Amino acid sequence: MRPFREKEWLLTLSALSLLLWLICLGNLPLRDWDEGTIAQVAREIWRSPIDSMGWLYPTLGGEPYHNKPPLIHTLIAGAYSTVGVSEWTTRLPGAVLTALGVPLLFALGRLIFGRNLPAVFAALVYMTMLPVVRHGRLAMLDGALVTFFLLALFCLFQARKNLRYGLGVGLGLGLITLTKGMIVLLLGGIIGLFLIINRQWKWWQNPYLWVGILLGSLPAIAWYTAQWLHYGNSFLQINLQNQTFNRLVQTVEGNTGSPWYYFIEILKYGFPWLLFLPGGLCLAGKKRHTTWGSLVLVGTIVYLGTISLMPTKLPWYVIPVYPFLALAVGAKISEVWEKQHLQKRVWTIIFALLSIAGMGGCIYFAANDPQPVLIVMSIVLAMSMGSVAWLVSRSDRRFIPVLFIGMYLVLMLLMTSKSWIWELNEAFPVKPVAELIRNHVSPGTKIYTSFAYSRPSLDFYCDCQVIPASKVTLQQMWLDKSYLLLDDATLQTLNLSNYAMLGHNTGFTLIRNSI
Repeated sequence: MRPFREKEWLLTLSALSLLLWLICLGNLPLRDWDEGTIAQVAREIWRSPIDSMGWLYPTLGGEPYHNKPPLIHTLIAGAYSTVGVSEWTTRLPGAVLTALGVPLLFALGRLIFGRNLPAVFAALVYMTMLPVVRHGRLAMLDGALVTFFLLALFCLFQARKNLRYGLGVGLGLGLITLTKGMIVLLLGGIIGLFLIINRQWKWWQNPYLWVGILLGSLPAIAWYTAQWLHYGNSFLQINLQNQTFNRLVQTVEGNTGSPWYYFIEILKYGFPWLLFLPGGLCLAGKKRHTTWGSLVLVGTIVYLGTISLMPTKLPWYVIPVYPFLALAVGAKISEVWEKQHLQKRVWTIIFALLSIAGMGGCIYFAANDPQPVLIVMSIVLAMSMGSVAWLVSRSDRRFIPVLFIGMYLVLMLLMTSKSWIWELNEAFPVKPVAELIRNHVSPGTKIYTSFAYSRPSLDFYCDCQVIPASKVTLQQMWLDKSYLLLDDATLQTLNLSNYAMLGHNTGFTLIRNSI
């Protein structure tokens, strides 16, 4: 059989990644916090008249939204105007952009490795990393951010053959800025440091690179300037200081963790590729004078080191390091494929244990969460890891394609289940409560609740602002004849009289003063 050519790999990887990222994309409600917030901002952009410049001056609950630039929000608003408002359209732009990062990583790998095999393996590893797939399917910014970064890197290396690709570096950096603001300084710094360490002075002399950076920066500079002129110093205070630079020196919104927080995240969700990662990073160290080795080391050390030192810790901050880890793992798997150097005994035991874990998962799901798709997923995991263990024990390199196929099928089944957004189980389901509110309250109304914290997803679904309040505040709002959303215990504790009960659902009662 003839091996795939580069274009055939690009098409195959694009089709596989789009299928994985888009299948059952709208089968679960939006998640707090980012999804609910981004969806609200996008809907307000969609609803705003064109002459109101809502796409330029986004709002959240009618108030200025200064958190992030609105590129992804505007794309979601475009999906709303084309197809309608739903979970699927909310997640669609980010999912498509993240999926396109897979063929982009292959194209980048092809340039820095100089051949197909390690590039294919790196792209397949990236495509089957659980955090990359899961967060990329959510209505968040990080998956698209990584794709724009890969675009910048691809254009940088392609510019060695055609100087005009230098324009694309600036385009990628500009899109990063319009997606997540000043993180472009870190990602752009990684590119600059790589060029300096490798003494790539010719790249600095490429006029298209500087023109591209200028053209790519202009829209971002224009947006920041427009916000400053429109809102004044309040925008600078919120966007640049509170939401950007404060995260470098202090904990924001209570999101903290130890310096090894992100190493634990990688350990938790890195299997099975974690087995190849130490060897991949060691190989990059040995090959540090090569393009790919240097890029992997610079990207991994600088990015992971920076976010580990930041006091503010959030799980999705680690997503941009995964392409570098995928390149390292892809290189190691390529070496195993060609030289068949296996830690046979250790790997056999580990894959056998993963197979046993799959069987244990099957028993657990059958007893506690009998979703057929999760049971089938566990069976597939057990069978594929068992097959890999057997092939490894025989020093048969065919364990590699079996491992890729098994992981792809496991992730595919997980994404078709009702469990791929497991954070939804952390609090009450919002859609029944939102329906209760929509049936009795006009859109845009402020509602006060006894629940401990605000939930942007609830605000989005009920099209109102649900504000958490203390018991004293709830009593005051009761006298002001505001709507109250109370859990059963608080309703009894407040001992309110003369109230009209508008409805009850999922442990919450919607009431209003009837006097």
